[in-house]
Amino acid sequence: MLPQQETSLGQAPDFFYAMQLLENTGICVVPGSGFGQVPGTFHFRTTILPQLDKLKIMLQKFEEFHNKFLEEYK
Repeated sequence: MLPQQETSLGQAPDFFYAMQLLENTGICVVPGSGFGQVPGTFHFRTTILPQLDKLKIMLQKFEEFHNKFLEEYK
């Protein structure tokens, strides 16, 4: 579901997703392509450390971003 056209621009799709997430929400994840992954699949790595009340807000931001991203690049 990640935009394949970013690969032609020199960006791995998971890198593009991670940068868009950071720029739009302030949430930082690490593209999985830096760790090796099965061709044609994408993932990211993250560490989640906020307190429970802040975690709920962060997860809401992440969900909103993800849904908008999927809508934009479907």
